[in-house]
Amino acid sequence: MSETFAGKSALIIGAGQNIGRRIAQEWAARGARVAVADISREGAEETAQILRDAGTEAVGLHCNVLEDASVAATIDAAEKALGPLDIHMNNAGILSGGNPQDIPMAEWQRMFDVNLFGMVRANNVIMPRMLERGSGHIVNTGSFAGLYPFAASRVHYAASKAAVVSMSQNLALYLKQFGIRVSCLCPGPVMTSSPDAMKHFSENYVMRAPGSHLSVMTQQQTAKVLSDGMEAGRILIPTHDEAWETLVEVAADPDAFVEKKHREFLAGDPGRPGITQDVIDSIKA
Repeated sequence: MSETFAGKSALIIGAGQNIGRRIAQEWAARGARVAVADISREGAEETAQILRDAGTEAVGLHCNVLEDASVAATIDAAEKALGPLDIHMNNAGILSGGNPQDIPMAEWQRMFDVNLFGMVRANNVIMPRMLERGSGHIVNTGSFAGLYPFAASRVHYAASKAAVVSMSQNLALYLKQFGIRVSCLCPGPVMTSSPDAMKHFSENYVMRAPGSHLSVMTQQQTAKVLSDGMEAGRILIPTHDEAWETLVEVAADPDAFVEKKHREFLAGDPGRPGITQDVIDSIKA
């Protein structure tokens, strides 16, 4: 059993489906009791039932990250069911796309309200409790789009995730002295159903991706990468190791990196990763 997860109580906000559900299963398999929250009460309860069927103590909860009262009530309910939270994960997020000039102010606001301020609301509730106990682990979900420039077709989304990455790193710096750890999962290309539901604000625009040298990962692999990274005490946890090489390249010459991505796009390479049939099939498993 893992010391990071065995016997620990955890809450994942945004685990009614996709990566969040797989993370809940992975943590449960490593010995954690898991509270699952989502804007979809049905999705949260379905995930919780999967965990209970596998022999894990779990509870499904509704949570609207846009409302302070809902977030606070969710955390209270999770602690009432499972005891003080050892691990809290902010995984709720939205995605939309379009050329920058077509993204309305209301969509920028919505993107930050969910992707960033939803996390802030939850962290503002859970941090004082962890500080009082002198322990805990906060996990925020960022993105490759927040690590380096490629997402010209969803600038607003990339900006919100860059804010999450920065917030996570600075929280890690502050909270370390109090015995509280912070990790930031940064998914690269992962097979999910999220693109099927995304809004589009431009017609016939090209969706730019993090790089054709990458391969799409399964949700199960993503959950394992995150959990292994948490056990290793890592702060930034990208799903693909190639991210580190790219970050070194960007740091060495940011202008040259943007120019390279520009040339690739003009040459017909929008950075779409490779994908295999077994990865496509994994979403149905």
